[in-house]
Amino acid sequence: MTTTTLAALVPLLPFLGAVAGLAVGRTAPGFVRPLALLPTLTATALAVIVALRQGGGRAIDAATQLTPTGSVPIDLALHLDGFAVLVAVLVGLVATCVQLYSTAYLRNDARYPSYAALVSLFTAAMLLVVYSGDLMVLLVGWEIMGICSYFLVGHYWETPEARAASLKAFLVTKLGDVPFLIGLFALAADTGSFRITEILAAVSSGGLDHPTLIALLLLAGVAGKSAQFPLHTWLPDAMAGPTPVSALIHAATMVAAGVYFVARLLPVFAASGAALVVLAVMAAVTMTGSGLAALAQDDIKRVLAYSTIGQLGYMSGALAVGDRGAAVFHLISHGAFKAVLFLAAGVVIHAAGTNSLAAMSRMNGLARRVPDAYWTMTVALLALAAIPPFAGFFSKEAVLVAAEHTALGDRTVAPAAAGWTILVAGLLAAVLTAAYAARLWLLAFRGRGAEAPEHGKQPLAMTSVLWVLAVPTIGFGLTAGAIGDWFDGHGLTPTLTTAVLSTGVTLVGGLVTYAAWRHTTALAARTPIGAVAAHPDADPALVEAEAMTSHTAAYGTIADAPDPADPGRLLLGPLHRHAVTGFHLDALYTALFVRPVQAAARLVRFLDREVVDTYVNGSGAVTRLLGNAVRRAQTGNVQTYVSALLAGSLVLAIAAVVFANVNAGS
Repeated sequence: MTTTTLAALVPLLPFLGAVAGLAVGRTAPGFVRPLALLPTLTATALAVIVALRQGGGRAIDAATQLTPTGSVPIDLALHLDGFAVLVAVLVGLVATCVQLYSTAYLRNDARYPSYAALVSLFTAAMLLVVYSGDLMVLLVGWEIMGICSYFLVGHYWETPEARAASLKAFLVTKLGDVPFLIGLFALAADTGSFRITEILAAVSSGGLDHPTLIALLLLAGVAGKSAQFPLHTWLPDAMAGPTPVSALIHAATMVAAGVYFVARLLPVFAASGAALVVLAVMAAVTMTGSGLAALAQDDIKRVLAYSTIGQLGYMSGALAVGDRGAAVFHLISHGAFKAVLFLAAGVVIHAAGTNSLAAMSRMNGLARRVPDAYWTMTVALLALAAIPPFAGFFSKEAVLVAAEHTALGDRTVAPAAAGWTILVAGLLAAVLTAAYAARLWLLAFRGRGAEAPEHGKQPLAMTSVLWVLAVPTIGFGLTAGAIGDWFDGHGLTPTLTTAVLSTGVTLVGGLVTYAAWRHTTALAARTPIGAVAAHPDADPALVEAEAMTSHTAAYGTIADAPDPADPGRLLLGPLHRHAVTGFHLDALYTALFVRPVQAAARLVRFLDREVVDTYVNGSGAVTRLLGNAVRRAQTGNVQTYVSALLAGSLVLAIAAVVFANVNAGS
């Protein structure tokens, strides 16, 4: 088969698996797991073959007109460059691991057939975004991911947290999608095409008339989908969904789509220096703000969620300084170690019976209970903190090197101001990342107190995928010197200056956190913390759902716990109460947008019921009164009818005589 045929099958197979899984889910449940796993596994194998054939060389393009529009045509097009084929391999690998993990995680879940089908559809949509060479076809995958995230985040719909989180994720991302869609149409109007290759050719020849407006409109959609400030607030709340869904969304699909889109169309954004500065500021605020918030969270998954927001800020920062190679390199590296972190967190939550780091810090021996999760999570946290030689070190260094070159004027794609903004924010975020990574590891695996509950050996389907994903977490960064051809031919190796500087500040962040933990850990024995719902024989998914419910019931919120032994409280000081709420952005949005909209809705309801309905009901009442009057005249008595007829005739006769006399007198 040709490379383009194989590439077309990559998103098609998970889609067919989703359709088949929904079709037979109730009638033949034994086929659900094979239909969830095998199409995705096959698509991953085909994606690897496509990547090897493409080889980091010239992009492969193929297209056929999907439908004539009378103006700008829409094509069913493939655009396979080095970025696309590598990202597709990442998506397939993570999706396959998530599907395998889910067979054990939700083994007795009655809604598993629909869950597995939605994961397959989610995967197909992201692969469509990755391979698509036409923006309208890309938009289809973009929107399918949005609706899939709504259903998957709301999988535990019995809990109020999941219901609210799914609705919030859908509405916030749709808020960004409105200007995004306008931007796509404006881009097509300026360039005369939705084809990515033709758009880039038009931009290179100066055919873009409104670059700043278009770039800012598109950035709104990117901010919503990739959870960048100020539209990032949905992502921490989305942790109310099952852990495998969190891994899929954070590592390889939805949040990566926005960064990937900007990388695809970077020349469009680079045509406007103002847009790149806006992107740089957005990335800088996202990196630093999310790092502070992660340091204050008690829910282990919310720590990882804010971590994802911050790492996406690094990717956006690389794009802001005009280096899409560094951005996609970090996207792939981050996808591997973040999938490990979330899937390992699911194992830890199942073993501990809680998602609360405060509760885990009062458990002894949790690391011995889950050795696979302990070792792989340790490796992934080291990669997250950018400790050499793990993948995160090389990819984060590529971002900082790109920022350094732009700041010093060695690269002129973006303004120097953007370079300095990303460089300073990136180094500050490196300190914060090391701090919250160290805090998570210390609280989860170095607890003191009663023995952690014994749950027996974790299912092989859940632990095996951790080691599979640990391989690229450890080794992918070491390929930085050999894979430059896949990333526009740009060098991805770190420089000595940034490597020493960033590693130094990272070690400072980790050591300071360790010192704070040693100082506060003595307080743990004096302050017992509850919120543990351990059921050794229960499914991991059930334990997770109960853990969320018990955490909120015990502490009043999913984000915080009143733990004086938390080193994050000592490090943040008075800033902690603001950081734990995400700096009150939800409250601000509620005051600025939610309440005014609700007030307007109440006004409309009042006008509809009390004004419009009053007139409608009034006209009906008049009609009823007239009907009643006429009905009373219909007595059924013939004498009455004859009397009324004679009386009427007499009245008409008198009126006629009077009228005639009046006319005669005049």
